[in-house]
Amino acid sequence: MSANSASPTTEEPTGSGSGFRIPTIPFWAQIVAGLVLGALLGWLARSQDIDWLYTTLDKVGSIFVQLLKLAVAPLVFFAILVSITNLRKVNNAARLASRTVLWFMITSLIAVAIGLLIGLITNPGAGTGLTPKDGRAPKHSGSWIDFLTGIVPTDVITPFTELNVLQIVFMAAVAGIAALQLGDRAKPILTLSQSVLELLQKALWWVIRLAPIGTIGLIGFAIADYGWDLIGKYATFTADVYIGCALVMFGVYPLLLATAAKVNPLPFYKGAWPALQLAFVSRSSVGTMPVTQRVTQRLGVPKEYTSFAVPFGATTKMDGCAAIYPALAAIFIAQIFDVHLGVQDYLLIAFVSVVGSAATAGLTGATVMLTLTLSTLGLPLEGVGLLMAIDPILDMMRTATNVAGQALVPVIVAAREKILDHDAYNAASASPVDERDPAAAESDREAGVPVAV
Repeated sequence: MSANSASPTTEEPTGSGSGFRIPTIPFWAQIVAGLVLGALLGWLARSQDIDWLYTTLDKVGSIFVQLLKLAVAPLVFFAILVSITNLRKVNNAARLASRTVLWFMITSLIAVAIGLLIGLITNPGAGTGLTPKDGRAPKHSGSWIDFLTGIVPTDVITPFTELNVLQIVFMAAVAGIAALQLGDRAKPILTLSQSVLELLQKALWWVIRLAPIGTIGLIGFAIADYGWDLIGKYATFTADVYIGCALVMFGVYPLLLATAAKVNPLPFYKGAWPALQLAFVSRSSVGTMPVTQRVTQRLGVPKEYTSFAVPFGATTKMDGCAAIYPALAAIFIAQIFDVHLGVQDYLLIAFVSVVGSAATAGLTGATVMLTLTLSTLGLPLEGVGLLMAIDPILDMMRTATNVAGQALVPVIVAAREKILDHDAYNAASASPVDERDPAAAESDREAGVPVAV
């Protein structure tokens, strides 16, 4: 997915009469440039105490996240509604849905086990110099009572205004099942829903193009606000999160592809690359969902199944935010507050990670899931404040891991159910994903027109 905002290639005459082509910058290069420039501007704003630059970085990053969040509520609702109704086109729909949930749970359990193992080996909270007084309780926290009672909304408006994704998913699921029961009488609503979903996805592609600029603001503000010295205190914890996510993405996932799906892992990473790089920058599984769905289809998973599995995964499948991260964070916070964790506590962490991952809701950050884990273990919620300083940096890798898992499971299930197009899978490439019809995009590429996401 090349989120390149360049205009179509133009040719200008030269002295020899030959034209030259304006070079296009790959999306990954734009992201790297945004990361480097953001870090430099953040360091400059902090070291030179430049208030206007600090404020600008804050606003640029905030606006980018706001634009992503603006599409989240309606996008989730219509994506879930349409995906459920699309299951009627799939043979053995109930079997596919149950297998999808099962593999979500299996991969989450493996991810949380890796997180716990790394935490026990490295002791991320030891020697940081942080103390309980450095923490602060979050304004909003999660608990099992809130989680269970909060699924059903009190009205149909509040979940959209307060961006309660779990309640939005509940309403969309109810509407989708009701539409299936109504049959032909629901066709007008389904047609309208499909059109609205396509409209929202089109608008989201425009936001995606701004990802490199948003990166400058997000990274720059994090550096300007907290500084390298503070981030250095979390060096072990940060390394643990990145190493844990890398082990899952590039160790566990290839092993599952080779053994469970019996396919070559390399095409998966080539095909999923556009979604992974966007997830790393946007820090939003839901914001990346249109790209994830497109690359999963490109990997040979039938569209009808993908349209269910990916939206469902974008709101519930969180190996980074809901498995690796809370496991490491619980150990980190317990060590800061000098609380001993026993075997039963580690089992509780695994349980929360597998069952409660829907609490993350596919949004930027994993605070709700972390507070749910801490409250279950009886750890001080003030520990959340210890990790807020470096949350943007951690969230990039966490979200990339989330999205990798959201693309992985449909491939595994499709392969095991013998509905995977192996020719398409093996031919997958890291080429850009376009918001338009794939045939039109390919035609443009052959004509030399840069494809923009």
